[in-house]
Amino acid sequence: MGCMSDAAKTKSADVAADPGRKSMDDIMALCKRRGFIFQASEIYGGINGFWDYGPLGAQLKKNLKDAWWQDCVLSPPTGPDGREVEMVGLDTCIIQHPKVWEASGHVGGFNDPRVDCKQSKGRYRADHLFVLQSTGKMLAKPMYAFIEGDEESEKRAYKLMAKYLKTNLPLPPDQTDVVPLAQIPLSEYHRLVGPDANEPGTLTEPRAFNLMFKTYVGATASEDDVAYLRPETAQGIFIQFKNVVDTSRVRVPFGIAQMGKAFRNEVTPRNFTFRSREFEQMEIEFFCHKDDAAKWYAFWRDWRLAWWRSIGLGSDNLQLREHDKDELAHYAKEGAGTSDIEYRFPFTYPGFGELEGVADRSDYDLRQHQEHARVKLEYFDTERGELAPNGQPKGERYLPNVIEPSAGADRGVLAVLCEAYTPDDTRPSKVYMKFHPRIAPIKAAVFPLVNKDGMPEVADKLARDLKKRYSIIETDAKQSIGKRYARMDEAGCPFCFTIDGDTLKDNTVTLRHRDTQEQERIGIDKVASFLGEKLGLQEN
Repeated sequence: MGCMSDAAKTKSADVAADPGRKSMDDIMALCKRRGFIFQASEIYGGINGFWDYGPLGAQLKKNLKDAWWQDCVLSPPTGPDGREVEMVGLDTCIIQHPKVWEASGHVGGFNDPRVDCKQSKGRYRADHLFVLQSTGKMLAKPMYAFIEGDEESEKRAYKLMAKYLKTNLPLPPDQTDVVPLAQIPLSEYHRLVGPDANEPGTLTEPRAFNLMFKTYVGATASEDDVAYLRPETAQGIFIQFKNVVDTSRVRVPFGIAQMGKAFRNEVTPRNFTFRSREFEQMEIEFFCHKDDAAKWYAFWRDWRLAWWRSIGLGSDNLQLREHDKDELAHYAKEGAGTSDIEYRFPFTYPGFGELEGVADRSDYDLRQHQEHARVKLEYFDTERGELAPNGQPKGERYLPNVIEPSAGADRGVLAVLCEAYTPDDTRPSKVYMKFHPRIAPIKAAVFPLVNKDGMPEVADKLARDLKKRYSIIETDAKQSIGKRYARMDEAGCPFCFTIDGDTLKDNTVTLRHRDTQEQERIGIDKVASFLGEKLGLQEN
């Protein structure tokens, strides 16, 4: 688990604010105000666990996915063997044959324990609940459950405990303890006060809850025609492995990349878009020989961490965490590598939440589908095996090992938003979004200083020329130039070019830098090449 509130173990909920911690409420407010993210079905009261992307958010997400596709598929990195990684793309269906999910283990094993509250009617994942208990000797003392990573829930638990102990916050550390719900015996549940309850004894014992969304295929479908919305994109890659090998010139080691929607009926979706019921994944299944799995795992783990840093998550808010043995998934063999790339979100602060997982899945998935579908999925490697009399390898037939770097596009956007959110020390109550130019939704803005004297015409021509080369160039002639700059700062636009009186005399423009607010003059004919350099693109 990446989101455990470390603070709950060491301090009460009412500690003084840390200056390094950003406000999630402020970030969410900006996302709504500037059109990054909206609540889905908002005019009908919303629907929990679903989010829509507004104009700026949709472009930001597209830029993130385009950068991933460009760097992983179109222009992949150099691997540990000194050669460019071989990678192809795939786009598989959201609905697959239901036996796919039986073979993968999702039908029988994709369950999370849940608890229900009989008073509040709330439903919670058992492994996301922690319990604040007093360390006194009173056997009848209540215990207060709160939701992992939910600051308000945690504050409520501490306030109730303070009221019960008849003391003030912060609580003395020797009077309370925080433990996972799993450590509370069922015989003690009568003392538990739920996260949204007022009385003890309202939480049910944990029960299994399958996270897949059911649907039905066919106009006259019955229970016999049940299907599922995919809970991950990976299985579509595994079941098309043979077709890709047969129809492409790929050779092991190689990878298959896919972006797409996945659906999980989360018991307690929360923390904005971090844990949603509909989300988008960016996944690679990299196929290699088992003898090479360790080096390819290390390569992808390190390269993916470096990639996130390259697009703006370069602070100490990013970390790599290897999994403990008790965290390993069912497909992981003993000694196989599994790690998470984690980001310090405001709601996990000072802890971290998962951004991307990198795992050695062994040959588990291909083996499962080979057995269930009764179709040979083995790969014949002509460059391996014993040597023939002529000194050439006889070839080896095997199921490849799989290294999987699996990233969340929505979590990626959320991390980028949180990292970019920067209060402006020089202008109280102002903020700017410090996006890396490569993924900024608006690449540049072109403004006439005033809406007259031929300046709008020059600005329009420059904007049209730039749009031929670079996406999303903003033009605006309304309000003062200061207000237009501030609007672009909140949208994360890295560069503004202003047409003024001197432009009409010497063909230069004012270039304003978002992060420093510094201004300089450059030739109007140099604007396109300047943007191309900053965006890492070649000018056409």
